[in-house]
Amino acid sequence: MWFGYMGPCLGASWGSGWALRAGEEGMVWTTLEHPEHSSLPAFALARPLRRSSLAPRLCPVPCASCPGLSPQPAPRRTPFLPGVALRPPTKPQQAMEGDLTLQLRIFDLNCWAIRYLSKRRQERIQLIGDMLRRERFDLVLLQEVWSEQDYSDLKARLGGCYPFSHYFRSGVIGSGLCVFSRFPILDTLLYQYSLNGYPYMLQHGDWFCGKSVGLVVIKISGIVFNVYVTHLHAEYCREKDAYLPHRLVQAWELAQFIRHTSKAADVVLLGGDLNMHPEDVGIRLLRGWTGLRDAFAEATRFEGCEDGCTLIPNNCFTVKTELLPFPLGIRIDYILYKAISSFTVKCEELKTTTGTAPGMDIPFSDHEAVMATLHIRRQGQAAGATLGTAEAMLADVVTEARTEVGVGLRAAQRQRYSTGRMAVLALLLLLLQAAAALGALAGLAAGQPFPKLSFSLLAFLAIGVLLLATGLHLFHTIEVKMLQGTEEQMRMALRALQERPSDG
Repeated sequence: MWFGYMGPCLGASWGSGWALRAGEEGMVWTTLEHPEHSSLPAFALARPLRRSSLAPRLCPVPCASCPGLSPQPAPRRTPFLPGVALRPPTKPQQAMEGDLTLQLRIFDLNCWAIRYLSKRRQERIQLIGDMLRRERFDLVLLQEVWSEQDYSDLKARLGGCYPFSHYFRSGVIGSGLCVFSRFPILDTLLYQYSLNGYPYMLQHGDWFCGKSVGLVVIKISGIVFNVYVTHLHAEYCREKDAYLPHRLVQAWELAQFIRHTSKAADVVLLGGDLNMHPEDVGIRLLRGWTGLRDAFAEATRFEGCEDGCTLIPNNCFTVKTELLPFPLGIRIDYILYKAISSFTVKCEELKTTTGTAPGMDIPFSDHEAVMATLHIRRQGQAAGATLGTAEAMLADVVTEARTEVGVGLRAAQRQRYSTGRMAVLALLLLLLQAAAALGALAGLAAGQPFPKLSFSLLAFLAIGVLLLATGLHLFHTIEVKMLQGTEEQMRMALRALQERPSDG
């Protein structure tokens, strides 16, 4: 019986590897090499064979050089774990029970692929596809792939090494979110954020995008992963951030979505452009409420831009004036993770791209890519919940976030009142015009009648103002309700956090 061993990292050993042979003399570790199978991964060479007297170094995959070897399925297979490094144990049972390490390589990038607006979009999409095909990550999380044609091109280019993918559709022009995976996608789910900017801010356009969070469920070696990809509302101006309440609502909904959908998972992964600095209240709320850990802060080794920045001044596509207060750049793209049940997750390595693509004069995007290598291991018992000072700090974060949401709520109420008053005034103007028109028809008007052209233009203006003001009033009414709902949820969460220590 042969058991495959891939070496220290997933997919790193091609055409060779370790094999565990079960024979009369016991379990023996040997190597597998074959010139005709140099393009196959090591685990592909490690097929279960029927016991025979063949030499242990014969290749178990049929080929021209070994025609006499015809692999037969064993009566009882031991499943091989893709991407799992098995240390050579003293007893076979140790390798099957607790000495398993799953290595997962994750890639995250905001692609900045807006049709007709993004510079050299198609060329960069091709560069991204070539790089992903060359590096062979396990999971690829992309944002701002606004064109489904770009997604289809990537899917066709990456189908050989990423056979499973999903594109999340929402909003007028889409969510821009997609996932590519080496492992089967078992289930998907999309949640569109309730607040996402203002329809009249056409120069920003976030409202038309349908910002959302996408979930894909995958299972690797018996471990269930909930993988989330998202893109939150942009900041645009840090000094006068009019979108902060909306982004906080999105961060809260994202945290709630993860909490309520990840209960059956073993490991939770989140990647995306969160548009928040590491010290911002939104990212602290998200991490505190979900228990997610920052791969950059937890990484054993780091390589890339200083401080892990993903929006840097020396990228030719970034707006330099927006980064003047930050000479090194800002970090707004994240890979976050946590383990549930009886598993532990450790970030062994984190990398970012650093400007231009290798051998090219342009970068992959205006953002830098984030690449994390995670090690997942099974532990003896389920991890316990953190209590005490962590919850006290979380209560402060929730209070701060609730205060900012309250500020946004009062601003939305003022906007609702202003647009409502404008709609009432436009309606009164229309009523006056209607009364004047009826009086003229009845012969009650004295003197020169009101000019017809001016009367008509004024009527059309009043109708336009009425429609616009009514639409904005309805929008701000919905905004008020969403902010009120979020503030109420935060109030209940805060009360639960404050009462929990007294329960013990």
